[in-house]
Amino acid sequence: MAKGIQSIRGMHDILPDQTPAWQQLESTLQHLMQQYGYREIRMPVLEQTELFSRSIGDVTDIVEKEMYTFEDRNGDSLTLRPEGTASCVRAGIQHGLLFNQTQRLWYMGTMYRHERPQKGRYREFRQIGVETYGMPGPDVEAELILMSARLWKRLGLKQVRLELNTLGTAEERQQYRQQLIEFYQAHEEQLDEEAKSRLHSNPLRILDSKNPQVAALNTSAPSLMDALGEESRAHFDTLCELLRAAGVDYCINPKLVRGLDYYCHTVFEWITDELGAQGTICAGGRYDGLVEQLGGRATPAVGMAMGMDRLLALLEELGELTMPSAADIYVLALGADDEAAAMQCAEQLRDQMVDYKVQWHCGGGSLKSRFKKADKSGARYAVLIGGDEGQRGEVVIKPLRGGEQITVASDELAQRLTSYIQE
Repeated sequence: MAKGIQSIRGMHDILPDQTPAWQQLESTLQHLMQQYGYREIRMPVLEQTELFSRSIGDVTDIVEKEMYTFEDRNGDSLTLRPEGTASCVRAGIQHGLLFNQTQRLWYMGTMYRHERPQKGRYREFRQIGVETYGMPGPDVEAELILMSARLWKRLGLKQVRLELNTLGTAEERQQYRQQLIEFYQAHEEQLDEEAKSRLHSNPLRILDSKNPQVAALNTSAPSLMDALGEESRAHFDTLCELLRAAGVDYCINPKLVRGLDYYCHTVFEWITDELGAQGTICAGGRYDGLVEQLGGRATPAVGMAMGMDRLLALLEELGELTMPSAADIYVLALGADDEAAAMQCAEQLRDQMVDYKVQWHCGGGSLKSRFKKADKSGARYAVLIGGDEGQRGEVVIKPLRGGEQITVASDELAQRLTSYIQE
């Protein structure tokens, strides 16, 4: 036998038994975005490599190690998008959506990073992103955080915490960067090789090192908060006041810097301890300089992204997933001569009961096997077509989850089924 072809490592099929959970989450997210007045944008999955190297930063793990990049037949360097913000900014600039305008946008789709697959982290992963433009204040930052807090309530997630930090302006961060370099140079013997490689290129990334020795050193590192000017402090203080007024709990984590170069001012993460090391389920922040950096005019911007794979893994871990059945009503013929009538009945029910799932049994088989398939579908009721009842213009409604079967007139079927399901 020929060797079977397998899916690529870290890129998974979502099977029919799993898709209802995805559909449920996607529907919840879509409704939430609409409720807050955000509009959907859809970008291509393939972009010019330069878009990500210019926006994310050449010395980040994503650009250095993780991007799926290749040369196409025209000699252009193309990359499967590793994140959505840069693509959204590119689309906004290209189509004139940003300058002197306010925009509230969201998108959903697959992202790609070549990293070691583990629970909650895959090479192809699904993400929802939310981006806002033209609003410079902390009010819209508070709105994004409130939106995500509302999502956790709707999903029944309680074991999540919010961590906040501020990175100040680019100028303030540059001054702080120099302070960090001097501090780490004085303790270079305590740095690992990765930290040493970032010492002059991106020293802020050393702050979120997972190496215990470097993490211990970071407890005595200079604080970025001490390098902030009055305006940056006031911006962050106002955000904290808004969150307190809304009853949102948070903690300030001065080591939270995020992994992308374009952030400024506020950064935040929602974290759970239920998924091991991959505990961040939502993260975001302000990136006022990115639009100009990618060729547009200076535009204030803030956004966030949620990993949908991690959200579903968390919901499964906490037992919060409810899997809908494939059918509410299962229509089957009692004999071969009744198949046309069963087909017509199923179609009529779909016309009359548009909010319910109706399956018509196909594939023949014994009556016993038909009932087994009806039960396996998860339907609450089977509708039996044919027999003596069929001769009298009647059908049988058989409860599949307990109860007595009844016979009703064919023209009353939809009405009776609806009343039973709603009881």
